[in-house]
Amino acid sequence: MATHAPSPADAPDARPERVEALATRFDTVRAHSAHLAAPITAEDAMVQSMEDASPAKWHLAHTTWFFERFVLAEDPGYRPVDAAWDYLFNSYYQSVGPMHARPRRGLLSRPTLAEVLGYRDEIEQRMRARLRAGTLDAHRLDVVELGLHHEQQHQELLITDIKHAFWSNPLAPSYHAMPAPDTGDAAPLRWLAREESICEIGHPGWPGADGFAYDNESPRHRVLVPAHALASRPVSNAEYRAFIADGGYRTPGLWLSAGWARVQSDGWARPLYWDDDAAQEFTLAGWRALEPGAPVCHLSYYEADAYARWAEARLPTEFEWEQAASGLAIDGHFADAGHLHPRASTAGAGLQQMFGDVWEWTSSAYTAYPGYRPWPGALGEYNGKFMDAQWVLRGGSCATPPDHVRASYRNFFPSDARWQFAGLRLAKDSA
Repeated sequence: MATHAPSPADAPDARPERVEALATRFDTVRAHSAHLAAPITAEDAMVQSMEDASPAKWHLAHTTWFFERFVLAEDPGYRPVDAAWDYLFNSYYQSVGPMHARPRRGLLSRPTLAEVLGYRDEIEQRMRARLRAGTLDAHRLDVVELGLHHEQQHQELLITDIKHAFWSNPLAPSYHAMPAPDTGDAAPLRWLAREESICEIGHPGWPGADGFAYDNESPRHRVLVPAHALASRPVSNAEYRAFIADGGYRTPGLWLSAGWARVQSDGWARPLYWDDDAAQEFTLAGWRALEPGAPVCHLSYYEADAYARWAEARLPTEFEWEQAASGLAIDGHFADAGHLHPRASTAGAGLQQMFGDVWEWTSSAYTAYPGYRPWPGALGEYNGKFMDAQWVLRGGSCATPPDHVRASYRNFFPSDARWQFAGLRLAKDSA
């Protein structure tokens, strides 16, 4: 069974310049994962604070397993570093074999962190040798490119998962230092109207001349976008605090039924990581004063939707969001800034903070575009099989690598997910 991502049969791309570019990018992405893991101790690295999160050690191993399993192991007679690890570090690829249960990843005290780092080093050496040899065909070079974007997804997850683990620790440890909190307000919120139009949504398809994209971003297709208005920036902490003060978490009429049930069963009364007084929030630098002008984050879809109702607005559709973002430069506050926390917007014309800071919930269910086809083989499990009971988020966050996002990028999470850097931007129907 083929495990590779597709390449056009009539346009193979195994050119030396592509191989060199991928080799350089391979070193850069892999080094960044090691950089993110550097502040984490061996004890930190095996903590799994909830079922939705994974230990940092597992992220480091799984992203390495991906290259071994889907690139190197395609060679006849390939000898794995440790055959037993194929079971431990497979995530959800049922078509390549069984895997260790996700909720039990925190029980994997062995292999040790040192062994996992050794595994990373060994696979990196094998990958570099194959890239230097120039013997990988276009199909496997596509998988290398996919694997690098896959690792960047896990870089963000490593950050969000260690944040949850440190928050769960009564000692409230710090991952890294951050500048003093900003006490300023956000730029004034403005409404930017857009006329009804038919626009093209999605990516033309990868591989191709338009760069990398996941299969769930294509095919590109036309959509009728009704007249509407978008808020100029995401909702701020101060604005969300007003929702709380006005009884937002005590007003059932603002909530979807399942959301209100979670408010009642889990005692939700504020965003994840806020203290009881809505004065402080837990960050990767520990507890800090809440920054009133920064975008509110760590909201579930339920909370974002309830706030929008309270504000007499709604969440934008993913098509409204993409139409607005398509003409903008991907310029925002991303992981490369090293802050790993949202920052307040600054005054300016047009839409602000469409990329970076916080993922923005949309009102669009995560479903297939018309004519969608998953990638062939095992990698077809990457996205398509999760098109069930999830919502689309757009734009990237302060923990996202800047070269990992684009206007067509579709992130997705279930309604109750709160541990990601997720916030919201308001939309309104035009009168």
